[in-house]
Amino acid sequence: MIRICAVEDVPKGTAISADVDGTQIALVHGEDEQFYAVFDECSHAAVALSEGEVEGCTLECWLHGSRFDLRTGEPTGLPATEPVPVYPVEVRDGDIYVSLTPSNGVTR
Repeated sequence: MIRICAVEDVPKGTAISADVDGTQIALVHGEDEQFYAVFDECSHAAVALSEGEVEGCTLECWLHGSRFDLRTGEPTGLPATEPVPVYPVEVRDGDIYVSLTPSNGVTR
């Protein structure tokens, strides 16, 4: 697990982009109070998901409106049809840690 930032650096309902050993991830503080990490690129178009809107447990791509389930990486609406990698997240002592081994088996 690699330390990304402090919990307070990611307000609820927002996403930030982080470079983790050369992998761009979107670190999201979901509206369910949980933290999620997904590959920071839409599977439909090469744009940063971290610039999209968080709604519940989904992250919306700002370009074409595809939404991705933060728990599974699966798209919940077109035009995206392929999932994005989802990475395990741990919160320890007020800090957020991420593993670069996808929990959903999807590779980029």
